[in-house]
Amino acid sequence: MKRSCGSSVRGAWPLLLLPVQAALMVCLGRLVTGPAARHWPLSAEGSADPALAERRGATATAVTDWFSALAGTQAVVGVTLFCVLALLLVPRVPRRAEALFLGASVAAQSAVFLVVTAWVDRPRPAVAHLDAAPPTSSFPSGHVGASLALYGGLAVIAVLRLRGPWRHAVAGCLLLVPPAVALSRMYRGMHYPSDVAGGLLNGAATLLITGFALLYGRRSTAEPARAERSGPAPAPRSGGPVIVVRHPHGCPDELADRVRTVLRDHGHRDPRWILTSAERPCGTLAGELATLRPALVVVCGGDGTLRACAEVLAGSRIPLAVVPCGTGNLLARNLGLPMDPALALDESLGGGTFGIDVGRVRGDGLPPTRFTVMAGAGFDAAMVRDTSPRLKSRMGWAAYVLSALRHLGDPGMRLTVRVDGGRTRRRRARMVVIGNVGTLQGGLPLLPEARPDSGRLEVVLFDPRGAAGWFAAAGHLAKRVLRRRGQAPGQTAPGPAAAPGGRSEAGGALEYFSATRIEIRCAVPQPRELDGDAVRDGVRLTAEIEPGALRVCLPRAPGAPTTPRQPGATAAADSGACLPQAPGPAS
Repeated sequence: MKRSCGSSVRGAWPLLLLPVQAALMVCLGRLVTGPAARHWPLSAEGSADPALAERRGATATAVTDWFSALAGTQAVVGVTLFCVLALLLVPRVPRRAEALFLGASVAAQSAVFLVVTAWVDRPRPAVAHLDAAPPTSSFPSGHVGASLALYGGLAVIAVLRLRGPWRHAVAGCLLLVPPAVALSRMYRGMHYPSDVAGGLLNGAATLLITGFALLYGRRSTAEPARAERSGPAPAPRSGGPVIVVRHPHGCPDELADRVRTVLRDHGHRDPRWILTSAERPCGTLAGELATLRPALVVVCGGDGTLRACAEVLAGSRIPLAVVPCGTGNLLARNLGLPMDPALALDESLGGGTFGIDVGRVRGDGLPPTRFTVMAGAGFDAAMVRDTSPRLKSRMGWAAYVLSALRHLGDPGMRLTVRVDGGRTRRRRARMVVIGNVGTLQGGLPLLPEARPDSGRLEVVLFDPRGAAGWFAAAGHLAKRVLRRRGQAPGQTAPGPAAAPGGRSEAGGALEYFSATRIEIRCAVPQPRELDGDAVRDGVRLTAEIEPGALRVCLPRAPGAPTTPRQPGATAAADSGACLPQAPGPAS
């Protein structure tokens, strides 16, 4: 990480070209509105807007209104903020360079635009305007420049970071937006052709400079390689019965071979493999436990597979080892495990067993069900529910972004909250999240007080009111991420304690509660989810904590700082090593 940040700073010198870009755009604007205005083709562009105005129709007016709004200030700011947060929080490895590139491109284009309009004064075309005319110069078009900086920037990210041939189709669709905005702005009488050309030039120059400064020469973050770790392999473990639950898509054959190798290194040469399916998310694990008691259950999958296995293993004291190979892997992240699946298993088997809590939730149409990460209702559940499985398999986290965009305008929900059998509180929120753990992708501590061994559930109601509320919430959460960056890896950063009476933050956009039992009742049925899997819509969620119900193999205690493991050393735990050591010579 240190090397990447340093490289970004050292390579940011092309950003010094932005003032040069602004100066050249000012000179171009003065030329367009001055001496060059009397010469062809600028002398003839005054007839373009009247010609378009004469051909206006209802359909074209509606279409151009949509494209014009797509490049308006509110839309550009909102989409930029959403995409930046998505790049930081959704991927397994946060796309910080891409997020910085996108945000810097939009901001830099806007800054250059404001400088140019301060020095270039050009009235808008003398035709009926279909949009409100801002008090800025007609040259250059701010809408066109902003659309190219935003949607062109997203196209660059799509080509560089997405996989598969369809990424070019995505980029092509995004690149069609700025020309469509340019034609729309001329059709609606807001700009001359040279104005939109200037906007395209300004946006393209900004993308070129910021892309060269922030993306050029960067390589994608590589997963840590096992070969880089020093020290001898841990002593082999005794070969007791081990069951491996494997999600066939999350854990393909190549990864399964790596898991098999790690198990062999720890003395388990004949594990029993179980495949999961949509109908049986933990495979035949329940049936296997009815006939034998394994020494260990290894779960290769995402949070949904872990939840299904935890449902069976909770209370049994059979240890579980996590092999993170899903989309979110939130439990593994909150337990401080590496995101490399084989390395996570290797470190876990070299550590100890620790008890973590699980939540138990029920509701209308929802039988009692355990969860290890979070349960929720509202916006996040709707996003999970409406994400296409086909797109998810092809696009990964980007499929969630597309689904979330569909629900940004969903209305809030009216609900009541009851904490530990206390009084009923009436609230309004966009979503409610009940967490056993609290950190999302990108290190975002949505529930800063949540710990997997605290014996309590943490609850947040998210209710931003208008653009100011969204910005307040985003800024508040971003500050949490920055504070967390300065801590030792694996160490949690508790925020102010959430009393049973609750506390509000970010101007009321976030409200927190802490409880051993939480009851949520919505006015109308809402989408609901458990550990990233959609469940049946309903109006009630009642969640309780089961302290220490699940035994998990971990390199260190949950929340403990990450420290390099000394060769031959194992982590201490309340129950000793994850599995018994192989027997040594008698003394």
